[in-house]
Amino acid sequence: MPRVLRIINRFNLGGITYNVTYLTKYMAPEYETMLIGGPNEESEESSLFIPQKLGLNPIVIPEMRRSVNPVNDLKAYRKIKQIIREFKPDIVHTHASKAGALGRRAAYKCGVPVIVHTFHGHVFHSYFGKTKTALVKKIERSLAKKSDAIIAISEKQKLELTAEHQICPPEKVHVIPLGFDLDRFRTDQEIKRRNFRSAYAIADDEIAIVIIGRIVPVKNHEMFLRVIHRLLETTSKKVRAFIVGDGESRYDLEMKAREMGFDVATEKMTVKKPLTFTSWIRDVDRVLAGSDIVCLTSWNEGTPVSIIEAQAANKPVISTKVGGVENIVRDGESAFLVEPGDEEGFLNRLAALVDNEDLRKKMGLPGWETVGSKYHYTRLVKDMSSLYRTLLRK
Repeated sequence: MPRVLRIINRFNLGGITYNVTYLTKYMAPEYETMLIGGPNEESEESSLFIPQKLGLNPIVIPEMRRSVNPVNDLKAYRKIKQIIREFKPDIVHTHASKAGALGRRAAYKCGVPVIVHTFHGHVFHSYFGKTKTALVKKIERSLAKKSDAIIAISEKQKLELTAEHQICPPEKVHVIPLGFDLDRFRTDQEIKRRNFRSAYAIADDEIAIVIIGRIVPVKNHEMFLRVIHRLLETTSKKVRAFIVGDGESRYDLEMKAREMGFDVATEKMTVKKPLTFTSWIRDVDRVLAGSDIVCLTSWNEGTPVSIIEAQAANKPVISTKVGGVENIVRDGESAFLVEPGDEEGFLNRLAALVDNEDLRKKMGLPGWETVGSKYHYTRLVKDMSSLYRTLLRK
């Protein structure tokens, strides 16, 4: 039985943990897999409950942190090499940037037969300045040469990695979309809706608009605030906005909201407010059941999980046209897409959905058909198994 060492950046709540968990659990018995990764940051919710719920016990490397730290990175690198020597994997598969940098170098140094890396997103724009971005690209090109296969999670991302940023040649890149347990977004929706709306005192005639994800600059939550602020000034409908998640920019965003005149509630407050910061909520299926419209305002994305899950729950979506978003929605049917930073376009489409209940229902209907089979974890496991077999034969 071939052995796979799967390495994740860190165990923080998000789509990557779900994907590596499903691959670790369900590629058995064809493959024996060990899952390792770094811990979540202080501003993040731990995601270790996800693999543990399926009976998995990942190894956490405390030194493998998000930020660059030569001392910690060297310690993490040495620990990965030691694990490789003891586990003797046939394949080392890394997921996201830090895991890719340390894991691929360690695997190459130890002579692992097959090295695979998945780009769940990239930092080639909207993250750093010009000089640092150029350095990151140079490092990724070097690491790609040490990799037997690169996985992109959308066709758009493959074009970015090959034609736009020239990280590696097209023949090295395999497109394997993400996969999730989407069935939970279809079950007990009415019960979950009542539960969420009761918890936040959302009346039946109020429209709940949510944005889900890390509160960091690249997600451009400030645009969401500005759009909601303008919407509340113009619409006659009763609207509630919810920012679901947490991150390094949480405090600054709350201050910005108050400066704009928002009456803000946090997860510690049960009073009814037009804008609520909920922090992390593990059962996001309850959030989506209770919401009416799902937004995404990012400058850069890989394949945003919240948009896949929103469609699985048959909710209409408004998103910026970034990363692989256009590959996971039907523009004009299950979602409205606008260019990054297009505040006016975003507001106009959001207002149209807020003011028209029939349009919300119409755009929610194609969601499950759009993502139900294409982004299920059973398809993910099947595609990955096939790629591994091909690489091992070579």
